[in-house]
Amino acid sequence: MQNLKQYEKQSELLKALAHPVRLCIVKGLIENQCNVTKMQECLGLPQSTVSQHLAKLKAAGIIEGERKGLEICYKVVNKEVCEIAEVLFH
Repeated sequence: MQNLKQYEKQSELLKALAHPVRLCIVKGLIENQCNVTKMQECLGLPQSTVSQHLAKLKAAGIIEGERKGLEICYKVVNKEVCEIAEVLFH
C-alpha cells in the first residue's frame, strides 16, 4: 500500500496552485521576487485580492516574504513547486 500521507501533502500543494491567479503569481515570483504593489499592477487586481492569494500560497509553504523597509518582498521557496511550474510553462 502506498503511503497516503505523501499523496495528501502533494494534493494540498496542487490545491494551492489550482487557481489561475495563484499560478500566475508563482510563475512571476519564480522569475522575479517582488512585493504586493508590483503584483497588483501586473495582475490588475485589488491589493486585498492579491494579499488573499499570497496568504494561501504562504500557508501552503510555497512562498515566503522578507521585509525590506516598509514592504515585503516575496519569493518561491518550495523546490517541488518550481519543478511543477517548469513542466507547466515550458
